[in-house]
Amino acid sequence: MPQTTMETALLRSLPRTEDCVIPGPFGPIALRLHRPERQEQDLPMILYFHGGGFVGGSLDDADIPARFIATYCPALVLAVAYALAPARPFPAAPEDAHTAALWATANAARLGADPRRLAVAGDDAGGNLAACLSMMARDRNGPDISAQVLLAPMLDPSMTRLGDGDRLHSDLSAAACADYYRQYLPETRLRLHPYASPLSSVRQAGLPPALIITAECDVLHAEAEKYASALIAAGVPTQVLRAAGIKHASLATDHATLVEVAHFLRRRLWPDDLAALCEHPPS
Repeated sequence: MPQTTMETALLRSLPRTEDCVIPGPFGPIALRLHRPERQEQDLPMILYFHGGGFVGGSLDDADIPARFIATYCPALVLAVAYALAPARPFPAAPEDAHTAALWATANAARLGADPRRLAVAGDDAGGNLAACLSMMARDRNGPDISAQVLLAPMLDPSMTRLGDGDRLHSDLSAAACADYYRQYLPETRLRLHPYASPLSSVRQAGLPPALIITAECDVLHAEAEKYASALIAAGVPTQVLRAAGIKHASLATDHATLVEVAHFLRRRLWPDDLAALCEHPPS
């Protein structure tokens, strides 16, 4: 299904979105809640973090994956407009992510969500934040996160595992990554902090089950797959996929990728007897 067709279908099938602003540790945090067209019971809640290299992006960039997941998981998907560098560098973004997760669970009953079924997802820098939030929630005793989805995530500020951009025909360059990290982590020592660099962490045990999807034509795919190996070695149930022929910027709106995301989240967030009742993603 072409992206334009998928986007049109989602806009028609999921008309209900709600924007709000909550207080955050470094300033207000804008949120956008995506609801399935039909909701007859409390649903899982998924926090989604958009891409943009820690320095750009917005709630609008999360609309396509958030609408798809909300429709086909089904779930309430809360997109988070976290703090952006250089105006608000690390640790503002992961602290905003944790604040949004706490707010989501505290307000679950009002929103029609089941706080026992909380997941996180994100692409690019948002994939980093989803991974870091999983660590923060584990280390800070909550909220409990049932699953994490990382799409072409930026996980290694040392950039020692970047692929050859020319050979991979990557749309993301090493120079761009360096510029993003320079703004997000202005102090070099912070590049080893586990909440900035999940790949440098030596503590993956106890993290939620993960789905990691990389793009074949992306300099980042080796570091994401290395992180998947670290999760597996730590005993974390992990599924890792590489999308053939896909570039970095296209992964979060790629139809086949989003089908895999919806299937993974359905398995993790819905009991077996309910999963069969949910609408299946179109193939």
